[in-house]
Parts: sequence; C-alpha cells; structure tokens
Amino acid sequence: MSSKDKKLVLAGLAICIVIAVMAPFIASSNPDGLEKTAEDVSSAEESGIYEAPMPDYTIPFLGEDSPYGGIIALVIGVLITLGLGYVAAIALGKRNPPEALK
Repeated sequence: MSSKDKKLVLAGLAICIVIAVMAPFIASSNPDGLEKTAEDVSSAEESGIYEAPMPDYTIPFLGEDSPYGGIIALVIGVLITLGLGYVAAIALGKRNPPEALK
C-alpha cells in the first residue's frame, strides 16, 4: 500500500470515528419507520433467531441510556467493518487480473 493510500484510509477512518462519536448525541430518540412498523406488527411473545451482540447500538453492561456505550459500539462497528473490508481487499487483490487488463 502506498503512502498516499495509507493517508486516504487514515483520513477516512478519522472521519468515521468523528461521526461515530457525535452520532449518539444528535440521533433522534424516535424510532424510524421500519423499527416502528416492526414494533406495531410483532408481539412481545415473538423472538428472533439471533440475538444481536450490541442491540440498538449499545453495550449491555454499560447500560442502555449511556451515550458512551453507543460511542463504543459505533467505534467497534467501524473497526470491524474496516477490518472486513481490508480482508476482502487482500483476498480479491491476490487474484490474477484478466489478460485484457494486463
């Protein structure tokens, strides 16, 4: 990876982290359309097959009302997404390009 590419990735990561830190403070507490419809349609008896590790962008042991739990959950999500993207880029970059592109 070139120096220019590293700077671009670090700048993008910094922007994502800033957004993740600000988001819990500026986000609406009202549910969006999809969440509101799911609440109206589903009953309390129903449960999903899979329990989310950080439901509603919170970390359970920090409490649901803590903005710091939301910040940590968002930063962890950014880092996981960046890591998965990096692994995908490495995996796809090792393939041989088609003859037309050589």
